[in-house]
Amino acid sequence: MKILHVIPAFYPATYWGGPVFAVHGLCNALAAIPGVELRVLTTDTAGPQLSKRVKISEFPTRYPCGYDVFFTRRVLRSEIAPGILWRLWPMIRWADVIHLTGIYSFPTIPTLLACRMLRKPLVWSPRGALQATEEWKGAKKRPLKKIWEKICSAVMPDRCVLHVTSEIERATSLARLPNAVAAVIPNGTDLPESLPARRWRPDGALRLLFLGRLDPNKGIENLLEALGQIDDDAVRLDVYGTGDSRYSGMLVSLAHQLGLEGRAQFHGRVEAEEKTKVFLAADLCVMPSYSENFGMVVVEALAHGVPVIASTRTPWAMLEEKGCGWWVENSPEVLARAVQSARGMNLCEMGKRGREWVCAEMNWKVIANDMLTVYGRLVQAQP
Repeated sequence: MKILHVIPAFYPATYWGGPVFAVHGLCNALAAIPGVELRVLTTDTAGPQLSKRVKISEFPTRYPCGYDVFFTRRVLRSEIAPGILWRLWPMIRWADVIHLTGIYSFPTIPTLLACRMLRKPLVWSPRGALQATEEWKGAKKRPLKKIWEKICSAVMPDRCVLHVTSEIERATSLARLPNAVAAVIPNGTDLPESLPARRWRPDGALRLLFLGRLDPNKGIENLLEALGQIDDDAVRLDVYGTGDSRYSGMLVSLAHQLGLEGRAQFHGRVEAEEKTKVFLAADLCVMPSYSENFGMVVVEALAHGVPVIASTRTPWAMLEEKGCGWWVENSPEVLARAVQSARGMNLCEMGKRGREWVCAEMNWKVIANDMLTVYGRLVQAQP
């Protein structure tokens, strides 16, 4: 089967967050399946500034797992690359099935339209963009996005499946694109084969971790305020991630106002190869988001044996059922109570249960085979 992935940014452009890691992991696993021939069409964007580009030594770039990535040159804004347009038609003609990632991005409408005109089947991954627009009142440009969605609905190909990663994303996405059909397949993660020995709560300190994009949707202010309500210097927070400089500066100012100097540390971006060290230096990972379609950091934390506190605005109710975390409201008061509760728990055993769950159900081999089944059904279906 010939598979074409179209995505605005691709690994190693990790500045753009979870979707880049998720699609990279999926492509690696798909390429390992016998009979699959995979290509990726993307841009060279590696950050919001034009100077931030993926360094390309060859075109196309051959990835170690055995597939070609076509990085086209971004010339405007975060992802506008005319090279995508003139490569799109022949590459879609080559493919048996196309997998588009992104909603409000430059390649979206051209890809939908080309698939419709060439009568090609399409899997379309919103990666939480529709959910965030539907759920979060702080979402930008809502009227313009509604117009964009109507255009997308009008040019969608006949054989099109919306790929969502949770039931909550299915409901919110179909509220925005009511004519679509959705399939739920979660994200996977790269699993460390083994974990080194580690110390839990050294010197009695409970080490909290936030890892992700610094964005108002992530609810980081609530986590800082929760920490401020816990009058104990032995509870500390490490924040890893980057985002808008004004928002990031506001978080640092808030930590100062709450008297959290020495207890809340901001470390900036963490590279993929450093993540294991970050997880092994944490006792508890916290994701207090206002909206998440999935939340890759939850799977990554569990894969490293770290229990998780996730907000009820995220699709992680199973944390409590599996005995590896808490699923709570993202208000400062409730988050503070969950952190206090964690201090009396056997976090090591909780982490082991979480790792077993992820290994069984969210490894990339399982996810890739589920996705290949969706591709196959679309290819075999009549337009």
